[in-house]
Amino acid sequence: MLPMESLFDRFPRIVRDLAKALDKEVELTIEGRETRLDRTVIEEISDPLIHLVRNAVDHGLEATAERERKGKDRKGKVRLTAAHEENKVVITVEDDGAGIDAQKIRDSAVNKGIVSRAETDKMSDLEAIYLIFRPGFSTASVVSDISGRGVRMDIVRNHIEKLNGMIDIQTELGRGTMFRIKLPMTLAIIPGLLVGVGGDTFVIPMTNVAEIVRVNPDSIQYANGTPSVLLRGQVIPLTYLRDKFNRPVVESNKKYLPVVVVGTAERRSALVVDELLGNQEIVKKSLGANVALPDGISGVTILGDGRVGLIIDVSGI
Repeated sequence: MLPMESLFDRFPRIVRDLAKALDKEVELTIEGRETRLDRTVIEEISDPLIHLVRNAVDHGLEATAERERKGKDRKGKVRLTAAHEENKVVITVEDDGAGIDAQKIRDSAVNKGIVSRAETDKMSDLEAIYLIFRPGFSTASVVSDISGRGVRMDIVRNHIEKLNGMIDIQTELGRGTMFRIKLPMTLAIIPGLLVGVGGDTFVIPMTNVAEIVRVNPDSIQYANGTPSVLLRGQVIPLTYLRDKFNRPVVESNKKYLPVVVVGTAERRSALVVDELLGNQEIVKKSLGANVALPDGISGVTILGDGRVGLIIDVSGI
């Protein structure tokens, strides 16, 4: 475990050089240098963070003249923070720039053939903004040393998901944008939610768990043949883990189904389990080169009673 200081100390120079190249005035604030994180995670998150900070200065902050015209401080502000939150480390990259225009994102995605106009018309503004994570997406009209360096937002997200992390966006037009990254503190030992499925024990990494709810079976709806549930105005697809992993049905007289809502980046899914067994820290192990992991499983752990628990790959599901 190392302090984030080793990574964060690179950013003042990066921002200073970039501001000079773009002829912008930028004030960088860094908080949480003492926050500790697994050395491997620090190494892996370096490139995605550099890309997000460069994006904030290049795309997020307006030109000095435009900021003055809008009545803003001529000096743009970028804030980089790290803090412990439960068993995770939360890193944020925030700017007080123009914000992300959902309509521009829609138009750019359609022009590049990533989605159709009919699909974008059905999307909410937030869903449209998350199109920036689609492979091949870019709004940069000119490829330069700053924009179009090959580290696109889909690669940023893939890096974070590979670390069992999540990335979210909060943005407001004219006010600015914040990228919020949640990462496990270490890759070797992870906090896991133990769930029972068909008489077996599976482990869901807590970094991917958004919430746990009880769902009335009568409230389950079907959209294009896919079971889904409505939670706080959002339609979330349901996956029955016993069907996914061909486990037997366990008879139960419970009125409500225990459901674990999981997520990676903007995607959310609800996993139906038979029972919740509690959470504990586990040591993640691989099965070795001779055994191929089935789809939806990222590794294994040895449980307290000596049995093997399969760790669920949330992004795979």
